[in-house]
Amino acid sequence: MDLVALQSTLDNISFAVLFVTMLLYWVGTAFPNLTWLPKLGTTGMIIANLAIATLLGARWIEGGYFPLSNLYESLFFLTWGITVVHLIAENMSASRLVGVFTAPVAMGITAFATLSLPSEMQHSEPLVPALKSNWLMMHVSVMMFSYSALMVGSLIAIAFLIFTQGKEIQLRGSSVGTGAYRNVKQFNLKYNHESIPSDLTPNQGGTAVLTKPVQGAIAQNTLSPDRLNLVDTLDNISYRIIGLGFPLLTIGIISGAVWANEAWGSYWSWDPKETWALITWLVFAAYLHARITKGWQGRKPAILAASGFFVVWICYLGVNILGKGLHSYGWFF
Repeated sequence: MDLVALQSTLDNISFAVLFVTMLLYWVGTAFPNLTWLPKLGTTGMIIANLAIATLLGARWIEGGYFPLSNLYESLFFLTWGITVVHLIAENMSASRLVGVFTAPVAMGITAFATLSLPSEMQHSEPLVPALKSNWLMMHVSVMMFSYSALMVGSLIAIAFLIFTQGKEIQLRGSSVGTGAYRNVKQFNLKYNHESIPSDLTPNQGGTAVLTKPVQGAIAQNTLSPDRLNLVDTLDNISYRIIGLGFPLLTIGIISGAVWANEAWGSYWSWDPKETWALITWLVFAAYLHARITKGWQGRKPAILAASGFFVVWICYLGVNILGKGLHSYGWFF
């Protein structure tokens, strides 16, 4: 079997499938009556995930080492992780809107790896001495999967900000991750004579009062109950996914410190990659602290999580772009 030709075919297939998947999610959102389109989008994510997994497996067999030694391999591993976390988040939220935000990111990463990187960077090369260690699989794979989870959680937070339209939404229950129905006192919405949701009844004051509890949400504005349920779900899923990525990031940093001591004789040297990994850890630690300890809900933690999306990218590609430090493998300028 020609593993090189197989890899070339699979990376192009992955890009094409993710591009079509992105369009399916977008068109399905624009035309919600076409319910089969988002379902096809989910199928596309599964196909892309399997194609990338096969590509990485072929790379592993060809090179004889875990395929995370250069930028091309890490980009595809990152995309594979994003598709895995996407499927988890989509299943948890029962909302196809997750794919509207994750599919273009996954497609963009694949396009960059397939179409932009020079061909010499796409070939398997012998490992540099520092990477000839069992820590390569442990440290780098955990770090990359933590990036995937944190990116997806941050993207869902961005979706929350978009769907709340800049309005302050007070949510209940999301920080403990229950997603359970909570008893609420009253939920005042502007009364519209033309259309009143089935779970709203008009009162004498000209408002519509919620007679059934909305899942974990209390509103201070005119968002519809359906929109409130949606944003509450997005907020909850974002919190859970970031809660998955943060401990992985912590384990990855600790394992990296142990590997650094083994390879270079120092646990921490304030290398640019190490510094940005610490900054990333602090951003998401602040997010979780604000939610769990301070009780932040809704827009403020979502803004913090959204900023984390860009911090993760700086941590992941910043050192590669600068080409400086001990972690500059895969530098492409």
